[in-house]
Amino acid sequence: MTTTPRQLLTVIVPCYNEGAGVDKMHERLAAVLDTLDLDSEILCVNDGSSDDTMDKLLALRARDPRVGIINLSRNFGKELAMTAGLDQAAGDAVAIIDADLQDPPELLRDFVREWRAGYEIVYGKRTSRQGESAIKKATAYLFYRVIQSVSRVRIPVDTGDFRLMSRRAVDSLKRLRETHRFMKGLFAWIGFKAKAVEYERDPRFAGESSFNYWKLWNFAIEGLTSFTTAPLKMATYLGLAIAFGSFLYGVFIIYNTLRYGNPVAGYSSLMVVVLFLGGVQLVGLGIIGEYLGRMFDETKQRPLYLTQDYFPSEAQARPAPGTVRIRPAVTAGEGL
Repeated sequence: MTTTPRQLLTVIVPCYNEGAGVDKMHERLAAVLDTLDLDSEILCVNDGSSDDTMDKLLALRARDPRVGIINLSRNFGKELAMTAGLDQAAGDAVAIIDADLQDPPELLRDFVREWRAGYEIVYGKRTSRQGESAIKKATAYLFYRVIQSVSRVRIPVDTGDFRLMSRRAVDSLKRLRETHRFMKGLFAWIGFKAKAVEYERDPRFAGESSFNYWKLWNFAIEGLTSFTTAPLKMATYLGLAIAFGSFLYGVFIIYNTLRYGNPVAGYSSLMVVVLFLGGVQLVGLGIIGEYLGRMFDETKQRPLYLTQDYFPSEAQARPAPGTVRIRPAVTAGEGL
């Protein structure tokens, strides 16, 4: 008699210097997974942590066979750590959650319910952001609405990486291999039927965020340049506006000279015009340089990440009888 195997849920947890909080994260996440009527694995991606995160993850794996670990060769950043987890995830559904417990693991029950109701992507939408400064809240609010207004892809506002995706959505996402990865945009780009689940975001359980304002600024530039050419168009429109304004000003100078003569031009006004136009030109070159630099990185075709160690979960090491779980192989020193 052939029994139908239970569905598998993979939960990807990117970790960077999260040694102080991984035990509590596992405690809450495991408690949620124990209540779901499906098999599960917790795939932790150690993104080159410099603290005791890797030791804590190995200890968790020794206690819980559901835990698998991908240990990257260095810090590649959260976007690529998530990519490494997605490449290796074997689940029929795959969830992503941060290790800092700002996103409540308990919400996974709602994600699974909506997935089984037919949604390919279920994502968490933040209604509040506790424990964050007013400046960070304001800039995040502005960023999401700016990128949605200029992007060719509708990226949900107030939404992070906390989500659950179907196997088909994950396989589609794995086909996108660009070097500069703005995952929130890639999640939206693949399309499929999606639903938001609202929640209040909690403060960090332990430690401090590795994202400072400089990194967040660069992250915003990454998102804008990855999913829209609006900055290039803005530079073009600004150049046309200045050229038109200069033409009108030239007409005014000719008229003024013919009517009132040619007075000595002021040094201050000349310097203002020269410096302004020079600044506009440098801004335009900088915008072009951002896009050109991304083209340069893409042409090198380097692997997205390198893996130092891989410790599979029980679900991947020993599939259930009668099941065939197809997953990409990750070997040391190789990116997928």
